[in-house]
Amino acid sequence: MHEQYVTLATLAVVAVVLGGLILILNRILGPQKWTKSKLDTFETGNEPEGDARHRFSIRFYLVAILFILFDIEAVFLFPWAVVYREYIGAGLGLFMFMEMLVFVTILGLGLAYVWRKGALEWD
Repeated sequence: MHEQYVTLATLAVVAVVLGGLILILNRILGPQKWTKSKLDTFETGNEPEGDARHRFSIRFYLVAILFILFDIEAVFLFPWAVVYREYIGAGLGLFMFMEMLVFVTILGLGLAYVWRKGALEWD
């Protein structure tokens, strides 16, 4: 039984050693000259403007939450779609289909609600 963990332990040790080796080599071989432009914050090639603590519109957070919600939907939908054919023969196909239909309907109603409230409109 412990033979199964030897491979996992070996992989973990190799990953940690390789990661540490890369960091050490970067510190030794990398350039050590620090300039103002290297220490400056990088924002997609643009010069930073203003303070990083200014308030963002709530729409940014709402869009992020909606993205996570529908991303989680995809995480649940994909495995269901993979095993669905296997369970059709076992007599669970209709039950599984109805359960997923309820799940997608609830998410669809949530999307319709958000859409109706205008949360997806970007001014």
